Amino acid sequence: MYEAEIPERMSKEHQAYLKKVHQINVSVRVCQIMIVVAFFGLWELAGDMKWIDPFILSQPSRMWATFIQLLHTGNLMYHIYVTVYETVVGFLLGTVLGTLIAIVLWWSDYISRILDPYLVVLNSLPKTALGPIFIVWMGSGEAAIITMALAISIIVTIISVLNGFKEVDEDEIKLLKTFGANRFQILQKVVFPSSIPTIISALKINIGLSWVGVITGEFLVSKAGLGFLIVYGGQIFKLDMVMTSVLILSILAALMYIGVCYLEKFFLRWKLA
Repeated sequence: MYEAEIPERMSKEHQAYLKKVHQINVSVRVCQIMIVVAFFGLWELAGDMKWIDPFILSQPSRMWATFIQLLHTGNLMYHIYVTVYETVVGFLLGTVLGTLIAIVLWWSDYISRILDPYLVVLNSLPKTALGPIFIVWMGSGEAAIITMALAISIIVTIISVLNGFKEVDEDEIKLLKTFGANRFQILQKVVFPSSIPTIISALKINIGLSWVGVITGEFLVSKAGLGFLIVYGGQIFKLDMVMTSVLILSILAALMYIGVCYLEKFFLRWKLA
């Protein structure tokens, strides 16, 4: 009953503000959709008018026809499943292991000082160059591809989350210490909750890194997946297949990003509760 009375008690200024915010959000969404429609419309027109070569750059209509063909005869859903599975596993492993290692480094300043230069070196190392080594170690299968995604994302996660832990307000930590809180309680009550925005930012970064790692691994070794379709399409000069696979990758990455954004909203509500 109380919740039902809240809108009636809302001031006119607040109602006008909320209405304005809603209008801005709708306007942003409409503009985003219009940009996508205009982009694909111009792309289709450019191909029809021969401003671009449809064979090399494809067209939305050709890509749609290729998508339908792959859906019926090319086992497309299986290729999508393989790539999504490898990406999600690599993404989760990179995030979880990176966060756990960051907790260990925050817990022990001594270990952190020892490993700090190695983290810098590993972060600057081009991990994709290690692909052939991972294939030799892990074999020519999903394990090597997932390891590639893990290697690319885990160092960034460690550095980002660790920096977030170190930026927590020292006064809050000292206050808990005065009440006799131990290291684990400080981590549980202050450090980890305060670092949720940093962890979410690491998740958003890991989305792109995980896709890069998986697709690179599929380029090298996979017999299934969207990366395999891209390589196969290039080898047989079916560039419509290449562009269609790239577009599907973009959509999947966008959906994954939206999922992380919803997770961010959930944790922010939990934090404020």
